[in-house]
Amino acid sequence: MSLFKARDWWSTILGEKEEFDQGCLCVADVDNSGSGQDKVIVGSYKGYLRIFNPHPVKPGDEVQPEDLLLEVQLREPILQVEVGKFVFGTEGLHLAVLHCRKLCVYAVSGTQGNVEHGNQYQIKLMYEHNLQRTACNMTYGPFGGVKGRDLICIQSMDGMLMLFEQESYAFGRFLPGFLLPGPLAYSSRTDSFITVSSCQQVESYKYQVLAFATDADERQDTEQQKLSSGKRLVVDWILNIGEQALDICVVSFNQGASSVFVLGERNFFCLKDNGQIRFMKKLDYSPSCFIPYCSVREGTINTLIANHSKILNIYQDVTLKWATQLPCIPISVKIANFQDLKGVIVTLSDDGHLQCSYLGTDPSLFQAPKVDSREINYEEMNAEMKELQKIIREATKTQDILPESEKQRDITVTAEVSADLDEESQAIDSEVKAGAVPSVTVKITIQSRVTAQKPSLAVCVQAPLAVTCDQFVFDDLEPDSSETVVLSVFLKENCSPPELEGICIVSYNTPTGIPRVSQCSFSLPLKLVCFPAQPSKAANHKLTIDTNKPPISFVTIFPDFVDPCEGDQANALGFQFLTGSKATLLASKTSQRYRIQSDQLEDLWLVTKELIHRLEEHFKKQNCKDFACTFSGSIPLQEYFELIDQHFELRLNAEKYQELLSERAVQFRAIERRLLTRFKDKTPAPLQHLDTLLEGTFREVIALADAAEENQANMFQAFAKLKSATHLVIMLISLWQKLSHDQVAILEATFLPLAEDTQELGWEETVDAAVSYLLRTCLSKSSKEQALTLSSQLSMPKDTSRLKKNITLFCDRLAKGGRLSLSTDSATQQAAVMPGGCATIPESDLEERTVIPGSTAMFANHGQTTKQKSKPDLSEDAAEETKSHEL
Repeated sequence: MSLFKARDWWSTILGEKEEFDQGCLCVADVDNSGSGQDKVIVGSYKGYLRIFNPHPVKPGDEVQPEDLLLEVQLREPILQVEVGKFVFGTEGLHLAVLHCRKLCVYAVSGTQGNVEHGNQYQIKLMYEHNLQRTACNMTYGPFGGVKGRDLICIQSMDGMLMLFEQESYAFGRFLPGFLLPGPLAYSSRTDSFITVSSCQQVESYKYQVLAFATDADERQDTEQQKLSSGKRLVVDWILNIGEQALDICVVSFNQGASSVFVLGERNFFCLKDNGQIRFMKKLDYSPSCFIPYCSVREGTINTLIANHSKILNIYQDVTLKWATQLPCIPISVKIANFQDLKGVIVTLSDDGHLQCSYLGTDPSLFQAPKVDSREINYEEMNAEMKELQKIIREATKTQDILPESEKQRDITVTAEVSADLDEESQAIDSEVKAGAVPSVTVKITIQSRVTAQKPSLAVCVQAPLAVTCDQFVFDDLEPDSSETVVLSVFLKENCSPPELEGICIVSYNTPTGIPRVSQCSFSLPLKLVCFPAQPSKAANHKLTIDTNKPPISFVTIFPDFVDPCEGDQANALGFQFLTGSKATLLASKTSQRYRIQSDQLEDLWLVTKELIHRLEEHFKKQNCKDFACTFSGSIPLQEYFELIDQHFELRLNAEKYQELLSERAVQFRAIERRLLTRFKDKTPAPLQHLDTLLEGTFREVIALADAAEENQANMFQAFAKLKSATHLVIMLISLWQKLSHDQVAILEATFLPLAEDTQELGWEETVDAAVSYLLRTCLSKSSKEQALTLSSQLSMPKDTSRLKKNITLFCDRLAKGGRLSLSTDSATQQAAVMPGGCATIPESDLEERTVIPGSTAMFANHGQTTKQKSKPDLSEDAAEETKSHEL
């Protein structure tokens, strides 16, 4: 509660469930009593018009009935009420009431009462105007410098200013560039109308310019406009305030100058007559209404600004002089003079709380108790401080939100994948062309140790895999209770998945309202996407994985793919994918090697991953801790680049289809407009084959949409293949360089940044930016490369040459001994040592002397030299990249 609270002089609640807005309040001597006392006029959206003559009441007493002078229902919503000299032949004040489609002017008069009921008041309709357009707000004043009377200007919802010379309609003008109506005010000093447009600009229009401009009724008639003598409506001045305005008020407290006050959403402006800023005030709250009034200090103006925190601030120019608490949020504020009291603040809220108040303070009756003085024990304070610092250090050691001991304490999620495929497949709407698409059951159990409110389970698998149901909502879980759901996973799209994994996420709220999340992951069996087949002897792509242990029989590590009757003689195993492609796994009888081969590069990934995983699990069960896999062959960069080019070409096609569709759509709409114009014409005219052109354009749009949809499906499959090949390349690099888990995580974050590929953010530009960052930080050769700045905006490249060059250079730097790290300290990187005790290659050696697996030069491993065909383009690209960095 604020110390400065508005003192309640008079207040009341208007009606029941009525709504009010900014223009529904007005104060003036509307009955022309001559006493100088203002009356409070209030109109509501329900059509009720009320006139009050407030009198002071004692605290706790109710408003006297005689304070309500008049209450009538006009049957139409009241948008705004104003009091002025609106009737010809008299200078008395009359009441103007603005409805949505009508403007009414009333005379308010009172009859002296002879009994205790008091005076009687009534209104008489002087004239009314039926509006052709829906009204928004209005303003009034002596337009054109007329004497002794006021004219009315109404702004419609579509931007037309309708001017009325009392009983007659004068003219209407459309505001240029109009979108939405804003506040409207009239400046008598400059004889101009001031408003704020949707462009967030304060605009001023001279009355004379409006009067001589082209009539708004003729705006649609182009030919008549050319023959008309009217001029173009030109704005007098413009000021960009950069925000929408809530209200405008023009004040002139002396004959010398007038000021235009504009209340914005976050700022308060005071302007001169010519649009120059006199001063402005930045507000740290959200204002609701304002009104300027005369200041006792010459040359300054006071302003009342109310906000949505129920605070009324009083400013003298830009200096805050007072702040007072209000009982409600006002939407309109006025200054009125009542009986023996001038400067009463009248406020109205949107729910009808009408209050007359003044500024003041309440005396504070609270006295702070005396504090007993005691001596300070510094030893106890130091001991307590050390204990608190110890607790703070322990709490800040971990970066997690929750301590490790509390993780997964409330809810535990487990997922159990069935060892066998479903006897009856649960695949739904699968697009796989295979005869029978298998499915596997996943059983998910949620165990709660505390009360969990609004728990929900989401099961996610990466496309092209799908689940029978991916969302589950439960009732509140009680302590030590559990819930179990069963679902099936199957292959939906006609392409091999890059990952056979899924994740379960449970979100819930604790009894105190804190949201929590618990999750677990699960692995799917390989037989979900392939089945045993005859091994193939010939293949386009081959990989060899070296181990340090004798080969294991496939009957032992692949019991679900090998017939047990074959015994230990099975050293070849075939895999038939549901998509139609095949892969073959061979075990050497004489050496410690395994070979994986297939006609498609991406099909090698799942089989290679499964082989290494099962070998590790087999030797782990035998308590063999020194098992390791290595790769000494050629990394298939060229084949990998072909997949990148295929995916990028489909992205270019998608962009072309989008442009063509946009062009055909514009053409289609243009033909439609011409046909509509022909059909609306009163005199029939030949269509001139527009119907044939419309039908042909429609067929082109449909054909392009079908082609774009087909290209989108192909791009999805190409991205899945690219992700599989990327996983394979990451695994081969990690086996080649014997990378740690952290370094493999950096590789995956670099080459697999996106779960989905879109036109706005694609795989190529994202990976290119990530690889370029690594080349300029942890893999940089000099400080010059670290000083190079990367582009902060990702955009689709023109081709993939830069990406392929950077990937080649990336592998080249790894071959020279570069280490992957998130640190940018080049000195640390240069001191890194390669596996096997090999020192790093000196910086003076040329790029072309290094050998990358899969490149063209010679690669030495295990003391042997393997010759491959020369590919000079790789070494040239590396040299060009080095030169570009040195420049």
